[in-house]
Amino acid sequence: MNFALILFILVILTGVAWVADKLVFSPRRRRAADEAVAAFDRQQARVGERFADENAAQTRARLRDEQLRQPWWLEYSASFFPVILVVFLVRSFVVEPFKIPSGSMIPTLQVGDFILVNKYDYGLRLPILNTKVTEGRPLERGDVVVFRFPKDESVDFIKRVIGLPGDVVAYQDKKLSINGKPVAETPLSDYFDDERLNYAKRFEEDLDGRKNAILNNAAVPPFIVGAENFPGRDNCTYNDRGVTCKVPAGSYFMMGDNRDNSLDSRYWGFVPDKNIVGRAFFIWMNFGQMKRIGSFH
Repeated sequence: MNFALILFILVILTGVAWVADKLVFSPRRRRAADEAVAAFDRQQARVGERFADENAAQTRARLRDEQLRQPWWLEYSASFFPVILVVFLVRSFVVEPFKIPSGSMIPTLQVGDFILVNKYDYGLRLPILNTKVTEGRPLERGDVVVFRFPKDESVDFIKRVIGLPGDVVAYQDKKLSINGKPVAETPLSDYFDDERLNYAKRFEEDLDGRKNAILNNAAVPPFIVGAENFPGRDNCTYNDRGVTCKVPAGSYFMMGDNRDNSLDSRYWGFVPDKNIVGRAFFIWMNFGQMKRIGSFH
């Protein structure tokens, strides 16, 4: 479901109703209200003071209110336009909420985390068209990014940026290196993986000075099983130790922090810049673990 498209359609429909009400229906109701009050005043003048309505002011106000009242269909369209417009603009250009559906980013992000995604950091993009209208800052290694899945752009994925355009990313023997330089790892305490019901080795990874935790299950072999025939696959070399890829221009190499439980660029390829949605930066709710609310890296 393309929620942005649905919101856009609602903005158009409610906006048309709002404009029509301001330019056509509201003036028509005011004229009808003025005519109803004037007719009442004439009627009161004809009957004379003896038979005049004792509550003429209240009756006049009631007549005016009845004529000025919006019909139900207009009330439920035009009146919601400002709210829907604000939601659409905030969601399109400021922040957008997402829910984490899988464990590919454990331990950084858990299933059930509700996160916020910055929509302007990498440049503003027109909703629906996804056309970039401002440049913003470039993506950096270590950023946690939401993007439209290259094989099905109706689906949003979240992964960590590992390789930038032109980088040579190697994941050999379950060790990451970029442009021939091994990425430093510091051992942490073991992590119990609820999905696999076993313990995984936890490390602190250092990507250009930006540190984040990753999981590495020693029981899982290093070679990649089921890599697809994706665009730019000839930039990658697969062997029994893992994979090495050179990232094409205008694309990125993404990986999940749960390295042995993440379908990412190792399997389905590179993420074009046009598919980038925004940078994830804050957990605003997890109904099962309220203490998780806050920023992450």
